[in-house]
Amino acid sequence: MDALIAKADAIRPVTKKRRIHQNESQKKSGTSRPGPSDDRTLGSVSLHTALPKSLRPTSPPPENVPKYGHIQDKKLRAQLTRQSTQSARSKALVKDAELLLTEEAGLMEVEGDVEKTWRIGQNEIVQAAGQEAAQGRKEWKLDGGPYRSRYTRNGRHLAIVGRKGHVATFDWQTGTMHAELQLRETCRDITFLHDHSHFAVAQQKYVYIYDRDGVELHQLKSHIEPTRLEFLPYHWLLASVGNAGYLKYQDTSTGQLLVEHRTKLGAPSAMTQNAHNAVIHLGHANGTVTLWTPNLPHPAVRLLAHLGPVASVSVDPSTAGRYMSTAGQDGLVKVWDCRNWKGAVRTWNARGGGGEVEWSQRGALAVASGGSVNVYTKPSIQTPLAATVSPPLYLTHPIPHRPLTSLRFCPFHDVLTVGHNAGLSSIIVPGSGEPNFDSAEADPFENKRARREREVKGLLDKIQPDMIALDPEFVGSLAPEPKLTTAVGGEPDVPFARLPRLERLRVQGKADEKEDGDEGLVDDDDDDDEAAKKRPTKEEKEKKKMRGKNKTLKRYLRKQRKNVIDPRALAVRAKLEKQREERRKARAAAAGHAEDRKPSALDRFGRSAP
Repeated sequence: MDALIAKADAIRPVTKKRRIHQNESQKKSGTSRPGPSDDRTLGSVSLHTALPKSLRPTSPPPENVPKYGHIQDKKLRAQLTRQSTQSARSKALVKDAELLLTEEAGLMEVEGDVEKTWRIGQNEIVQAAGQEAAQGRKEWKLDGGPYRSRYTRNGRHLAIVGRKGHVATFDWQTGTMHAELQLRETCRDITFLHDHSHFAVAQQKYVYIYDRDGVELHQLKSHIEPTRLEFLPYHWLLASVGNAGYLKYQDTSTGQLLVEHRTKLGAPSAMTQNAHNAVIHLGHANGTVTLWTPNLPHPAVRLLAHLGPVASVSVDPSTAGRYMSTAGQDGLVKVWDCRNWKGAVRTWNARGGGGEVEWSQRGALAVASGGSVNVYTKPSIQTPLAATVSPPLYLTHPIPHRPLTSLRFCPFHDVLTVGHNAGLSSIIVPGSGEPNFDSAEADPFENKRARREREVKGLLDKIQPDMIALDPEFVGSLAPEPKLTTAVGGEPDVPFARLPRLERLRVQGKADEKEDGDEGLVDDDDDDDEAAKKRPTKEEKEKKKMRGKNKTLKRYLRKQRKNVIDPRALAVRAKLEKQREERRKARAAAAGHAEDRKPSALDRFGRSAP
C-alpha cells in the first residue's frame, strides 16, 4: 500500500520540492533560475489548458479579410483590421460549430428492408436514448380518469385533468408540483393561458381560471357547459365551445367577452386551432368540420368530412397549417389540404373505430384507435393515394387502458403523452420534436425575469381579433382604391361604403324620387280629367296595383314596421308626406282650383274688423 501511495505521488516530504517544468530556453541553457514557469499553479494549469483559436495571436488571419492600406492613420487602420479579422474568425467558428442542425431529422433508421421501425419497442428506445431523453418515458397511474393533458408553449410544464375532477399542474422534467385540486365535479378539458402561471378548466357548468397555486381567480359565467378549450397566444383569446353549440371568445387581457357564434350544429365533439392563422376548427356530430373566425358570424369553411360524428381534429404546425387531419366514428382517418377542399389527400381505416389524432412539430401524425397508438411520419401521409391504404407505420405502442381520450406531443421534446382511463402514459417518439427553439417565442430554460418580460412584450404586441382570417398574408397589403366616390356635405372624397343610404341609391341610380303614393294607394284628390279617361285593362290594373311596392324606400319602410319607434323611419315617412303634399298643391294650382283654407284662431289678429 505504501508503494502505491508513493508511486501515485500523493504524499511527499515537506522538505522535498516538486520540480516544475521549465521553459525551452532554460532547458537549453541549463539554468534553473526561478521564473514564471516555476509557479506551481501556473505550471499545473498550463499543462492541460490552451487558448481558443480565435484568441491566439499567432493564428493566421482568415481569408477574404478587407485591406485598409488606403487609410493614412495607422491607429485607425490597425483598429479596422483587428475588427475585420475578429469578425471573420467568429463567422468561421459559427459555421464550423453547426449549432442549428436543421437538416437532420433524428428519426429511427434500420438496416435492410427486413427490419421495421415499428417493431422497436419502448424498452429498446429507452436503452438507446440518452439519460435526459429517457426521462420522457413515464407512466402515471391515477384514479379519476379518463384524463386529458395540455403542455405549455415551451414544453416545460404539464396540466392534466380527470373526468371526475382531479386537476394538477407540474413541471414534468423536475417533478415539481405547482397545484393539485380535487374539484369533485365533471371536468372536460384544461388549457394553459399565456404561461404556466394561469390555467383554465372547463368544469361542469362554467369555465374557471386558476393561478399557479390553484387559487380560483375568475368564474366565466358566460361560458355555459363548456366541452373544449383553446387559447390563442398572439391574440390573448380564450375560445370555448359548449353543449349548447356556441363558440365564444373571451379576451383574457381585458376580461371582455368578445363575440359568440351560434354553430347551429349541436354540441361539437372536437376542437383545435390553426397556429398559423388562429382559425378555430370544430368537428360536429353530423360529420362536418367548420372553420371559424371572430369577425364572421358564419363559418368561413364548412366541410363534410365523415359519414359519422367527428372524433378529433388536428392541424399540422410544421407546414404552416397547410394540412389538417380528422378522425371519425366511421373508422376513417383523413388528411386534408387546407388550400383545396375538393377532397381528402389521404384516407385509411383505423382499427377500433374513431380515436384521437395529433400532429407534432416535425410533422409526425399520431393516431390513437382501439388500444394502441400509431405514429406516421411525413411525407408518406401527405402523398395522394387511392383507396383506403394505410401509410407506412413508423412507431406503435399498445395501451390496454381504454378509452384513449387525449394525445399531446411535448414541444421541443420527442415525447408523446397519451391520456386514458387509468391515467397517463408518456412514450418516446424519436424525431417528433423540434430540436431548435427560439428563446424570444418559447424558451424552456427561461427564469422569472424572462417570463415577466415576455408577458409584457406579448401584451404590447397583441394582435387584434379583427385580423384573424384564413389568409393571414393580407396584413400589410394596400387596400384597393374605392370605385365610387361622391361629394356630400362639402367632402369631395367620401367612399361609397360610408355614404348615407339615400346617397348610395342616388349614385347607383336606384333612388325613385317621383313616387306618388304609399304602397300603391292612389290619392283621393286626383283630377277630374283622370276620372274621365278610359277604363284601364286587366293588365294595367294589375300593374297599377303593384305600383310602388317595389320601390327602395317602400321596402325600407316595410322592414322597419315593427313595434319599435325608429327615428330614421319616422324621418323618412315625414319626408314622403311632405313631398306628397307639395305635389298635391302643385296639381291644384295648375288646374286653377282655389284651395279651401282652413280657418285659424289667429285670423282675428291678421285683419281689422269692417
